[in-house]
Amino acid sequence: MLHASLDPPTTLFCLHFLGGSSREWGEMTASLGEAATCIPFDLPGFGDASSVSGTSVEAMADHIAGRISEFLPARWWIAGHSMGAKVALALARRAEDGDDRLAGLSGLILLAGSPPSPEPMSDEKRQAMIAWISADERTRQAEAGDFIDQNVGAPLKASDRAQAVADVLRADPGAWTAWLEAGSREDWCACIGVLRTPALVLSGSEDSDLGAAAQICLMIPHLADARHVVLQGAGHLLPLERPHAVADLIRKEMVRPVEASPGAVPVPASYADLIASPRVNNRLREALVARAEPDDPAYRPEVLNALELASLRAIVDRVLPQDGRTAMDIGARIEARLASGSGDGWRFAALPADPKAYAAALRTIDAAAYAAHAVGFLALPGSVQDSLVAAVADAQLPIVGSELDAAQMKLWFEDLRGDVVRTYLAHPASLARLGFSGIGAGGDDAARLPGFVEFGIDARESWEPVAQAGEAR
Repeated sequence: MLHASLDPPTTLFCLHFLGGSSREWGEMTASLGEAATCIPFDLPGFGDASSVSGTSVEAMADHIAGRISEFLPARWWIAGHSMGAKVALALARRAEDGDDRLAGLSGLILLAGSPPSPEPMSDEKRQAMIAWISADERTRQAEAGDFIDQNVGAPLKASDRAQAVADVLRADPGAWTAWLEAGSREDWCACIGVLRTPALVLSGSEDSDLGAAAQICLMIPHLADARHVVLQGAGHLLPLERPHAVADLIRKEMVRPVEASPGAVPVPASYADLIASPRVNNRLREALVARAEPDDPAYRPEVLNALELASLRAIVDRVLPQDGRTAMDIGARIEARLASGSGDGWRFAALPADPKAYAAALRTIDAAAYAAHAVGFLALPGSVQDSLVAAVADAQLPIVGSELDAAQMKLWFEDLRGDVVRTYLAHPASLARLGFSGIGAGGDDAARLPGFVEFGIDARESWEPVAQAGEAR
């Protein structure tokens, strides 16, 4: 009897945290079982690769890309933990940009990930970690133990702790120091942009540096299709603390149906017919058709970075809430306009050019959020975001080392609101909701312009659209 052949399990490559090694994935790998073929790698300077050179993010990505190409998997995922996540993101960007060695990437698992932006860590903590890695053996032993203990939500099993401490101690001190001084501070925001690859983002509720807020503010803006799960009670060392929970989440993620990208905002058939009719000239028709194109969920900003674009989208949502089922990406449309340099050329004299003004204003709001609430704007509840936006509108936003003062922020917010409304109303779906008939003023035939005929009070042309009932949203 012939049996249909089963697809081989997905290959899952795994990259460890600072001071870790491929051994951190052992129990998780066993828990995954046949759901995936796990292949953990040691990053240069760590584990069995402690003598391998190359400690920058790019050098580590080069090393891992070479290792992945040895296996030639048809379909694979990559899991990156902490430091390993930043390397995984660099590999994902290469894969999406067409690197033949990385063809077949199907998903990302990012655990307490170091983001594309410089990693949030105090200089005091950074220097303390650098200081002890090359100290005497007794000091190193004690500090390595403290390092592991401080990064978990609850004590590890004795055997797991001993292994984790041993991994820290066998790491190359030069690689450890290089990550803290340089690698963790590298800014990959522009390079990574926004990735299309589906991603599962995991964070621990007790992780003080790279927990949920950091993932929301610094990691998820770079992912067009991300699902975020917070493991309650866990710290930073998720594969060691919660190997079975992590395995279960990965297993579910690998079989989760890929959600279809949001389609275009629907334009009523009657209004689409009007757009296609001779009453609308070709130039206007082309513009309306272009505006009706679906937004790209992985839109890569050109003048803002991914974090600034995410903040812009969040602020737009406070200014003009939309029905999520039929929402247009106003933030991305404004960014595209900024990048193109188009517009009416008008701006407040007190503000810099629009691209610089937008970037500076978005950074200012985020800095105010951190100063007041110790987290970025994106991680705040909607009501708190509203209070900050209201402070901007009233020229009352507390300014923390920004290029713009409170008065300039108020002027920028006036510009923003105008841009939001213009962008919303320019879409043919919005025009249809309002019953706007001005697009039918005349076609391209100069000898026979259909135009308007009825001019009496309450008189309507037979072809004129009717405003839709309910809110225009």
